[in-house]
Amino acid sequence: MDNEIQLSELLQIRRDKLTELQDAGRDPFKITRFDRTHTSGAIKSNYEELESSMVSVAGRIMSKRGMGKVIFCHIQDIDGQIQIFVKKDVLGDDEYAIFKKYDIGDIIGVEGEVFTTKTGEISVRAHKITLLSKSLLPLPEKFHGLSDPDLRYRQRYVDLIMNDDVKKTFIARSKIVRSIRNFMDSRGYIEVETPTLNTIPGGAAARPFITHHNALDIDMYMRIATELHLKRLIVGGLEKVYEIGRIFRNEGMDIRHNPEFTTIEFYQAYADFNEVMNLTEELIRNCAREVCGTEKITYQGVEIDLSHFERLTMIDAVKKYTGIDFNEIKTDQEAVAVAKGLGLEPEPAKSTRGDIIALIFDEKVEEHLVQPTFITEFPVEISPLAKRKPDQPELTERFEVYITCREIGNAFSELNDPIDQRKRFEAQAALRAAGDEEANMVDEDFLTALEYGMPPTGGVGIGIDRLVMLLTDSYSIRDVILFPTMKPIEK
Repeated sequence: MDNEIQLSELLQIRRDKLTELQDAGRDPFKITRFDRTHTSGAIKSNYEELESSMVSVAGRIMSKRGMGKVIFCHIQDIDGQIQIFVKKDVLGDDEYAIFKKYDIGDIIGVEGEVFTTKTGEISVRAHKITLLSKSLLPLPEKFHGLSDPDLRYRQRYVDLIMNDDVKKTFIARSKIVRSIRNFMDSRGYIEVETPTLNTIPGGAAARPFITHHNALDIDMYMRIATELHLKRLIVGGLEKVYEIGRIFRNEGMDIRHNPEFTTIEFYQAYADFNEVMNLTEELIRNCAREVCGTEKITYQGVEIDLSHFERLTMIDAVKKYTGIDFNEIKTDQEAVAVAKGLGLEPEPAKSTRGDIIALIFDEKVEEHLVQPTFITEFPVEISPLAKRKPDQPELTERFEVYITCREIGNAFSELNDPIDQRKRFEAQAALRAAGDEEANMVDEDFLTALEYGMPPTGGVGIGIDRLVMLLTDSYSIRDVILFPTMKPIEK
């Protein structure tokens, strides 16, 4: 209670200061702009040129200490912090008295001279200070004052103010996305935008969010993937397309999953999954080089070597990490028995040999895939949009790329046979009717598009959030999404 009273008093003091300023005709909220000439980083990196020059800087007061007729403070902008040297003789008695009342958290503009203090710190000697915004809430004294992860994610604005590493993470995220765009554009891909609202969810095995369109009086679905619309564009003759966009899946939340996240999907006509695999590896390496400066990075204390990607079929990966060789297991009954022998209990609707291979992989193999690994040749049962292997039709030309035990991307030689696609949609619809809310619906318009003819095509979807986690050494997906989904606070 004492803390609450103390905080209430502090809030009132700040509001009283604002009222005093407004009564004196110095309302900071009436200021519409400030002519800033340099950021803190620009001054520090060009000090020799700027020494003794007049500059204008702006930022948030992060520290303030007075020594008689001199006050030192640090202001923070996008590049970091710079010291402001405020001397009464230079600023003037009245302005100095006003500045002394400013609080940590206030945003100011400073016009002054660049110099170095006796301690060697690059600073700006203030000739004029303008209050640009009054902070009515006190900042945490140190970052431990905002150490609760839940509060950090809810108040990302304070998190960004107080933690420079958080700011660096999101600047790096921007660089990663820009790197991906440049990579795709330089290879002749066309960036496109496809619908976020769909009448049928498709392109992935996921539970959709459902909304209602009042004018049409129909339920619609937030997209769970961009795949099916992008492949329609391949049919239409746009031979190399990509989209970076938000995806929405009505699923659980953990360190790897957020209900809305960002992917890049790209598709190339006349290519197969091997060509897409090579391009995916090159894209990830390129991002690492541009953002981290190296292909050998550290994630949560483990060195990850992005210069080498292992390639294993799913069956070979299961054999490598469990000793079970599914080349020797031919029937569904044998597969189920093997799964139970490993302590797994297959769902009745997912108990084919292919389903069991995937189950064992998920439960017993994925946890070993620390270093970059492509897992290829997925069972057809779990790959409704992938082309079958010509010599092994029970398998598909599909890969997933894993790094730090996490799936980063998923790709196929895209199924372009409309008859086979219809059968697989119908099999998915049967699963959906049996209660599997993640199974696909039959998309008649997509089938129509395939009937017009889609060339052999390779395509991939890559989770940008997980790639950012990897390249910024971030533990949780919430650390790389500015405003992650949060449960409302109960009042």
